[in-house]
Amino acid sequence: MPKPLRIYNTLSRTIEDFKPLHEDKVGMYVCGPTVYNYLHLGNCRTFSSFDIIFRFLTYCGYKVRYVRNITDAGHLEGDRDEGDDKFAKRAKLEQLEPMEIVQKYTQYFHDVMREFNCLPPSIEPTATGHIIEQIELTKQILANGWAYEVEGNIYFDVAKYSQDNNYGVLSNRNLADLLDGTRELGGQDEKHGRLDFALWIKAKPEHLMQWQSPWGMGFPGWHIECSAMSQKYLGQQFDIHGGGMDLIATHHTNEIAQNCACSGTGPARYWMHTNMLTVNGVRMSKSAGNGFLPDELFKGTHPLLEKGYSPMSVRFFMLQSHYRSTLDFSNEALQAAEKGYARLMSAMKLIDTLKTDGDASAYIQELRNKCEFAMCEDFNTPIAIAHLFEGVTFINNVNDGREKISVADKTALKKLFYDFVFDIFGLKEELGSNNETLSDVVKIILEQRADAKARKDFASSDALRDKLLAAGIVIKDSKEGTTFTVVG
Repeated sequence: MPKPLRIYNTLSRTIEDFKPLHEDKVGMYVCGPTVYNYLHLGNCRTFSSFDIIFRFLTYCGYKVRYVRNITDAGHLEGDRDEGDDKFAKRAKLEQLEPMEIVQKYTQYFHDVMREFNCLPPSIEPTATGHIIEQIELTKQILANGWAYEVEGNIYFDVAKYSQDNNYGVLSNRNLADLLDGTRELGGQDEKHGRLDFALWIKAKPEHLMQWQSPWGMGFPGWHIECSAMSQKYLGQQFDIHGGGMDLIATHHTNEIAQNCACSGTGPARYWMHTNMLTVNGVRMSKSAGNGFLPDELFKGTHPLLEKGYSPMSVRFFMLQSHYRSTLDFSNEALQAAEKGYARLMSAMKLIDTLKTDGDASAYIQELRNKCEFAMCEDFNTPIAIAHLFEGVTFINNVNDGREKISVADKTALKKLFYDFVFDIFGLKEELGSNNETLSDVVKIILEQRADAKARKDFASSDALRDKLLAAGIVIKDSKEGTTFTVVG
């Protein structure tokens, strides 16, 4: 087992030696998607990062119970229990039942995770499947005196909790700073304090998703589900809790408060958070017009993209930035990653063809040690990849006759690359635009399409485009010419 493994803990704001509660086991909970809309790339970055963390912990010899929830109820538009229910609003917009919305976007989420070659978690619980557990946890918090009821709504009393506990311990902000960031309560607001949040919400008669509770018909608040499900599957305290950094200030802060109010201890010993995404240096958002979806990235259909990029090229691109660093999308960076991924795959294919000669050396073990050390320093994938490319140079040198490799070293080199590239980094070989045979065939078809367009035979041109699309090949026309991307 590589040692020591060190992890940056948001709770302490330092890198700490990782010491699991149980010597050979790790409990890890990651906040999953709210399945009311298409998955965005920020989610993809977070789940891909924790997939790699899951894979490396397994490589280290731990038996990992990885729990990632599905939020399919109780999430209002605002983090402070404001606005409409996200599922009800989407259901009305698409004229579907809320559970049809849940099914549609859960399936989309799983499809995208498969595209990125993310392993499924050990357990994937849903909010609607754990209503009883959420009610029981709410009852316990009420009984302990940390919550109050107002006409069927149950609110967590942040001011009372803060008398004996540090509510802002995760975000490193004091109560006064947090209060400055909230609006004053309106005359009709039934909460006692501005930071109070809902554990249970009374449902209006027309609300489509509601359940019976000791306080009448209603539905759970957003934050209570993760406390309930993490306790059920990992215990009152476990090793790692993860998610995007946008969850720190509200969702994860409230989780800690709920768990402490119920059991006297925070849920996780190590809190890990991924950083945000930018596009050409600007934060990715719908309002900025630079928020493209995974499908748009794969197919190249967004105006900011010059072409489509395969899922493995994108995964490799994400690996080149540390999970706590900002990840900036640009065509130049994606195209460089595409070339780097192709170079890595080409080198791996060369290993079997290398001629063996000479005695064994310590080089391959040293290379493995360097890759392991990088990953043991807070899962530093960029440094580990840099070391792997030292190995790529070595492979090419052996292939060109400038270096020698023994039979034993060749076996060790192949295992090193397979362990890191496939098992830890989760990359895989894919049929893409770098495949020479496929490229030649598609180019012939594109020439026929260009000829049809020149003859103004647009029906034939469109037919060729549609046939390529049906075969999983998306083409994109631009001033510079026509490019294609394999997406299926």
